[in-house]
Amino acid sequence: MGLTRQYLRYEPAALFGLVASARGSVAFVALRGERGRYVAVPGCEHVFVWDTRKGEKVLILKGLKQEVSCLCPSPDGLHLAVGYEDGSIRVFNLLSGEASITFNGHRAAVTALQYDHLGGRLVSGSKDTEVIVWDVINESGLYRLRGHKDAITQVLFLKEKNLLVTSGKDTLVKWWDLDTQHCFKTLVGHRTEVWGMALLSKEKRLITGSADSELRVWDLTYIQEVKDPDEPESKKSKGPSPGTEENTEEDETLELDEHPEERIVKCSKVGSIVREGRDRVVTLATDRMGKFLACHGTDAVLEVFTVLSEEELQKKLEKKIKKAKKKAKQKSEEAPERSVELSLQEEIQRVTNVKASSKIKSFDLILSPKGELKIVLLLQNNVIESYNLDLSAQVPQAVRASKITIGGHRSDVRTLAFSSDNIAILSAAAESVKIWNRSTLQCIRTMDCEYALCSLFVPGDRQVIIGTKTGKLQLYDLASGSLMEALNAHDGAVWSIALSPDQRGFVTGGADKCVKFWEFELVKDESSVQKRLSMKHVRILQLDEDVLCVRYSPNQKLLAVSLLDCTVKIFYIDTLKFFLSLYGHKLPVLCMDICYDGTLIATGSADRNVKIWGLDFGDCHRSLFAHDDSVMYLQFVPKSHLFFTAGKDSKIKQWDADKFEHIQTLEGHHQEVWCLALSPNGDYVVSASHDKSLRLWERTREPLILEEEREMQREAEYEESVAKEEQPVVPGETQGETGLAGKKTIETIKAAERIMEAIELYREEMAKLKEHNAICKAAGKEVPFPVNPILRAYGNITPSAYVLEVFKKVKSSELEESLLVLPFSYVPDLLRLFNEYIHLGSDVELLCRALLFLLKIHFGQITGNHMLVTVIEDLKKTTISRVSEARDVLGFNMAGLQFLKREIEAKDEVTFFADATERFEEKKRKRKKKEKMVLALI
Repeated sequence: MGLTRQYLRYEPAALFGLVASARGSVAFVALRGERGRYVAVPGCEHVFVWDTRKGEKVLILKGLKQEVSCLCPSPDGLHLAVGYEDGSIRVFNLLSGEASITFNGHRAAVTALQYDHLGGRLVSGSKDTEVIVWDVINESGLYRLRGHKDAITQVLFLKEKNLLVTSGKDTLVKWWDLDTQHCFKTLVGHRTEVWGMALLSKEKRLITGSADSELRVWDLTYIQEVKDPDEPESKKSKGPSPGTEENTEEDETLELDEHPEERIVKCSKVGSIVREGRDRVVTLATDRMGKFLACHGTDAVLEVFTVLSEEELQKKLEKKIKKAKKKAKQKSEEAPERSVELSLQEEIQRVTNVKASSKIKSFDLILSPKGELKIVLLLQNNVIESYNLDLSAQVPQAVRASKITIGGHRSDVRTLAFSSDNIAILSAAAESVKIWNRSTLQCIRTMDCEYALCSLFVPGDRQVIIGTKTGKLQLYDLASGSLMEALNAHDGAVWSIALSPDQRGFVTGGADKCVKFWEFELVKDESSVQKRLSMKHVRILQLDEDVLCVRYSPNQKLLAVSLLDCTVKIFYIDTLKFFLSLYGHKLPVLCMDICYDGTLIATGSADRNVKIWGLDFGDCHRSLFAHDDSVMYLQFVPKSHLFFTAGKDSKIKQWDADKFEHIQTLEGHHQEVWCLALSPNGDYVVSASHDKSLRLWERTREPLILEEEREMQREAEYEESVAKEEQPVVPGETQGETGLAGKKTIETIKAAERIMEAIELYREEMAKLKEHNAICKAAGKEVPFPVNPILRAYGNITPSAYVLEVFKKVKSSELEESLLVLPFSYVPDLLRLFNEYIHLGSDVELLCRALLFLLKIHFGQITGNHMLVTVIEDLKKTTISRVSEARDVLGFNMAGLQFLKREIEAKDEVTFFADATERFEEKKRKRKKKEKMVLALI
């Protein structure tokens, strides 16, 4: 067997040109002890943390493959929860930048995330219509809540009560009792999707945003506040029984009429606040204190409102009553004290509108200690803007504090080019041309241009030429960053440009059915003595169809022209006579390239195929189905017959034109790839996509063997199919409102397999030990027992201790799902081992959690197995005693710490272990005092 040809692997080297992805949300994060300065934004699969003051990227929280869809900082400011497109959630530590916890439960993109006020629980909503509550401290899922019929748009915890409010695109707002894990109330007052909601006035008001210009306001009254004297106390404290849900419109009207079914919360509509925007609400949110409310639609205007506190409302009401009394006196009437009420518009007042430079995708608010409202906006065009709102001013106006733009283009990059020394990268979009340094990835030049479609570096790398949509050729000087010359080259768009191999000129093809030949020349500049570079039109080739792409052959004898009639025509350059016609594509050829020795031409088309042709006779060597959508760009690797293609399916692929084989797929972009460029030495590939990112790929020294690559691809496909399989059913559990939080993934299956292997090893070792004891008994002397190499690697531990080690290594968030896929034949051994471990008092909490879960899912089989009766009886005694012991130890330690605290405080007259809540309350009081002063000034 001959040696298979080896290729070199291309690996992702960097992502640049992206300020922020418009898909996720923006959030203020506390970093280096400062709030209101650093913002976290999604950057494709990563999360970028930007310093708004300096305009610098200070931290990158690296993701895996999936795009970020949602962000939520924890209340303590130390962690950031990030939701992804595949439904996974990762919790990052902002100090180290590492992902400390991973949750897998959703089957589709995470759309909403929210921490409770202590940061111990995290709730997530998804496009799969389900809501999951996670325990952040224990790193595990608590339960799944089902009920919505469409994607979840917002989730909110109530601080004081153990309740959860969720809204969805199914027009419903649902209230969940987390003690009983069921939906006890459904608001049906919306005719269209509920896009956002927020809690105001110490959670006594709910405000919802829908597809119209109204923000609906609902009054919330909890059972402690509404007391019926005729109703016994015990009856009031009970919630509705699980499974009963008041979700019909008739029920809603009954509830509003104070129906006795009202037990936990009463919700009545107060009125509406009319927004200025006429379209749907995109984001509706308050600051952390609930003092300010803001919302925006699909336009560039953010509307900011202030919510008056109870004291301010009381003052306002007293003023109003005074006025009413005065009026009544003048008219000699009795003062109508009871009829005087504050309108909703007086309670929630409009502060100002913030006009951004482009469409707003997301925002966040924070009230600074100085009494200034800081607003950060994530815009659609790859920009982050921050505004300061001075509340002490007579008419508060938002002042733009910073704008982060330098790191990327405002629109999609449509053309890329590498300089001849492999160092500089040119990228051009609808509004600007940028030159990047390949090694540092810094933007070194930005020049304004018209809508760019094609580009090249002039030999010498001191100038660049851009072909535009309006038919112009623009020549820029890189040293000064100025436009040197602009020529009207074509009557339509300049679709393609190609440098001649002798580097004396170039050729352009346009939508005006012309191919034009140009030469470089030096002309005298009027403003200076030195001559400057210019472009001279020398020849024209008129064709019958629009020209989409042009390429020179390396010997400069032939010119390939792709036309709108789906053919590629080859002409002799010297005489411009027709030589060959390459036809076979069903849709127009969008890109093509000729290899270094001029023997092959590869064409990529909108019909998703790539065809490889011989340039001697124009015969098609092979047609390859390359991408799942149009092939947008194609280029040969210098000095080889390998080529790269980029497609609208967001993939970049490498092919071998001699063997007609697919070598490698470069996955990273999340949307259509518009163009790519290879460096002259073939070591680097740069690509640009609709996701606004530019990606650099580097050729490594690692050989790539096709058989191994195919095997890895098959494994990845299998892992994907496993995740898409039906979830295992828990015996006795119906598909009701609640369910298990986790989902079956390849990790949970691998964890279950590791547990199974450990139990198998335990069984084998036990059998060997029995056999060994029998041999020793027969021989009448001690025979050395061979130690298993795995156990030796763990430090000569016992087989049962090895099972515990394996069990402890299972991630907390994957434990239940791993036990769920574990066959019952392993459960009896596991229960006996649990009994042994709990007797020893090791890892009681983990073992009890696993034991209770196993008893729940295999209840029938365990109770029906007579062999396990004694084990269960024994477990019952040991678990109760061990758990009470653990509780006693915890109680003793807590009491000891409290005692030490009192001792040290008495000794040093200092407060030790100062309670965070006390400090927080103190800060709150100070802030309220400051806010009162500010409002008094207003």
